[in-house]
Amino acid sequence: MARNALTRGEVLDAAAALVRRHGPAALTMRGLAAELGTAVTSIYWHVGNRESLLDALVERTVREMGAVDPVGRTPAERVLSVARSLRRELRERPHLIAMVHERGLTERMFLPAQRALVHEVRAAGLRGARAADAVRAIQFQIVGFLLVERNRERSPAQSPTEGDLWDPASAPDDPALARALARPADPERLFLLSVGALTEALLGQGGKRRSRPADPAPP
Repeated sequence: MARNALTRGEVLDAAAALVRRHGPAALTMRGLAAELGTAVTSIYWHVGNRESLLDALVERTVREMGAVDPVGRTPAERVLSVARSLRRELRERPHLIAMVHERGLTERMFLPAQRALVHEVRAAGLRGARAADAVRAIQFQIVGFLLVERNRERSPAQSPTEGDLWDPASAPDDPALARALARPADPERLFLLSVGALTEALLGQGGKRRSRPADPAPP
């Protein structure tokens, strides 16, 4: 029996859940109607055709990614909180993020996080091109780490494993190093370590002048 009083929000919730589980290709109007226990005509009435539904999902994802609320006592701590939040949001929505990218809205989606980073690097004393470099370096580190992380997760089982490749004899002068490399990596710890170290290096001297890569010479 078809459901009554279905709302647009419920349709988008169910569509987003389907995309999260199975990817955009699995999102059909008939499949969505079956998921909701309603008629296909009801889906069309609430969200239009499939392209309109995908556009609505993309717009909602962009809005959801805009909720950036840095926490911490120092600019570096708040930058790290933005990084953790952004990584979590991206990991929770891989297929939806891919849809945003395909529709050319990636930069708009990242803008709220970028603005939060701008605020924090300025609070640390950076200005102008040095502040822009810091914001972009941190943003690239976050997104780049996530891409490597997801590629490792999706790769086939490795043989030999890290544990097979590293044993104390591999580094006789530092067996603790070999034992550490033989253990599985902790992505969360490595993420915080890498972003934290980069942030401290970029913000640590505040407004003090330091060297940075030279801008390319004009043609």
